[in-house]
Amino acid sequence: MPRGPRLDTPGTLHHVMVRGIDGCQIVMDDDDREFFVYRVGRLAEETNTNIYAWALMTNHAHILLKSGEMGLSSFMRKLLTGYATWYNQRHKRHGHLFQNRYKSIICEEEPYFLKLVSYIHLNPLRAGLAGSFDELSRYRWSGHAVILRYARHDWQDVGAVLKFFGENYAQTKAAYLSFVEEASRKGHQPELTGGGLIRSVGGWSEVKSLRQRGEKHFSDERILGSGKFVRDILEQVDDSVKGLVPAAGLRKEVAEELLKRCEALGVSLHLLQSGSKRRECTALRKEFAVKSVMEFGLTYAETARQLGISTSAVNQIFRRLASMKSSVKNKYTISPTSPYGL
Repeated sequence: MPRGPRLDTPGTLHHVMVRGIDGCQIVMDDDDREFFVYRVGRLAEETNTNIYAWALMTNHAHILLKSGEMGLSSFMRKLLTGYATWYNQRHKRHGHLFQNRYKSIICEEEPYFLKLVSYIHLNPLRAGLAGSFDELSRYRWSGHAVILRYARHDWQDVGAVLKFFGENYAQTKAAYLSFVEEASRKGHQPELTGGGLIRSVGGWSEVKSLRQRGEKHFSDERILGSGKFVRDILEQVDDSVKGLVPAAGLRKEVAEELLKRCEALGVSLHLLQSGSKRRECTALRKEFAVKSVMEFGLTYAETARQLGISTSAVNQIFRRLASMKSSVKNKYTISPTSPYGL
């Protein structure tokens, strides 16, 4: 089941995420980090790509950028291929370094730009690579230190971020720091790592509210933004791209996640989908039905196909959870981020 093509219109804001294949490290030491950052900067200048925020971790990296005339695909292909070749030669390894398909989400600027800047720059703190908020300011491998002038990379567009906080640097620095520190109290914020209806409108509760009001919100899994923004983006791309159903990529992502859960539990996917009554299988169906609908946004019917059960069986899972919720108040809550609310 192929994934939908990328939306690669030059001049759009992208949140790009790259990961090591099978979770492997993409940097081993500071020499690797310096070369990765060097390639980002050199290619940004060569392709007129604006870099607003970035964070290099151990096995993945985030970049917030606005693509240049050559588009995102050209920039990322040169970045990842060139770095992987150098890395493999240096560490005497062979094969792929990165997952075959990096993740890129087109983002609407007005509501999401600063949220994405803070989210990306907080990654080292969340991962424990910086031990405190103060240490984060001096973490060399993210754009946060550049904004605070603890590191210097002229290719990073610092002004595009600081303009939201004033004109005097001392004041803007303090305001920016306060903004990022406040964002650090909001937790992981999974809505900023993808597109689609649930993330764009602010969670499953908002989706249900839209449905109750009879309102429709145009969405696409490759885009984080309002319905109007999604339409505007799709109007700029080729008709062959518009006609493809973006849910295809989402279904594959769900299928891959389900396979990982089966492997973790020592259960074959065939056994799960064959209707086995083994305890592990029934528990996994309940868990993943909720995750598929609430977190990934699939329909009951598509969730049923993934699990090898009927649509009515998926419906029954949700009825039982709703009954459990009402009988055990405040103990179990269905939410987009935690199937059992624990």
